[in-house]
Amino acid sequence: MLGAGSWGTTVASLVAGRNATMLWARSAEVAAEIDGNHTNEGYLPGFTLPEQLVATDDLEKAVRHAELLIIGVPTSGVRSTMALVKEWVHPWIPIVSLSKGLEQDTLLRMTEVIADEVPGHPVAALSGPNIAREIMAGQAAASVIATEDLAVATAIQRVLTRGGFRIYTNHDVVGCELGGALKNVVAIACGIAQGLGVGDNTRAAVMTRGLAELSRLGVAMGGEAATFAGLAGLGDLITTCISPHSRNRHVGEQLGLGRSLDEIISEMSMVAEGVKTAVTARQLAARHDVPMPVCDEIYAVVAGQKSAANAYRGLRTRPGHEMDPG
Repeated sequence: MLGAGSWGTTVASLVAGRNATMLWARSAEVAAEIDGNHTNEGYLPGFTLPEQLVATDDLEKAVRHAELLIIGVPTSGVRSTMALVKEWVHPWIPIVSLSKGLEQDTLLRMTEVIADEVPGHPVAALSGPNIAREIMAGQAAASVIATEDLAVATAIQRVLTRGGFRIYTNHDVVGCELGGALKNVVAIACGIAQGLGVGDNTRAAVMTRGLAELSRLGVAMGGEAATFAGLAGLGDLITTCISPHSRNRHVGEQLGLGRSLDEIISEMSMVAEGVKTAVTARQLAARHDVPMPVCDEIYAVVAGQKSAANAYRGLRTRPGHEMDPG
């Protein structure tokens, strides 16, 4: 498991219950804390990790003997991490991406980035409504493992399923990854509505219209419409938009309260992927000629072109037939 943030540590903890698991942390201090104290207070405060979970800051040591490689680093670090480890990865082993976002400039999904750097491996994406601390607390949750080879998906499903954490398989990698990435932008919009104090009706409208536009873009890029009504689409969107533990919702809420983006980001220890995804979503929408007014307004906010309050006013001025794009 590469990446010792909250979600990476949680997935490693789940897997360690039945499999020899090594967690790579970029920080030697974090690795030593996990190994010695069985805690990761910086990312999962208050939780005890499995004693059998081993941690290291030695990337080669973590990768060289792996029979399944799981990538949980931020999207901006996926390519560089894979470039470092590719000489040590065993041939043909499956690689699972936990990262929900798109690569800047190339606009590639994370499984595409991994396949680009380490060709010849089955690559899957794990996506769904998964708040790390709830899963660590033993609360029931569900997710989707998406890869075109369903035999591989089923094998990974057996490894990752644990207790109340259920895994479903899906062949629609495009839809699952785009749902996981684009919902972060909508979550910022919902957070702005929360920060402005405009009410639950408004947040429901933003979520619904946001789902419609991310579904349109996803289908235009080769995803399946049904995927966006499932765990990796609607399910993940709901959780990210309403949970107080959602980083992207938090960013939006603070923007709605009038704070600057730089100030908000500087206080966060974890990455809010929706900030960068707002830029890539706009580029993809232009490439595929898909109207995405919610994402357009959030792009204007993160680019410094509009205040959060003005963006919200823009979201209220688009009447028309509900099923029309825009």
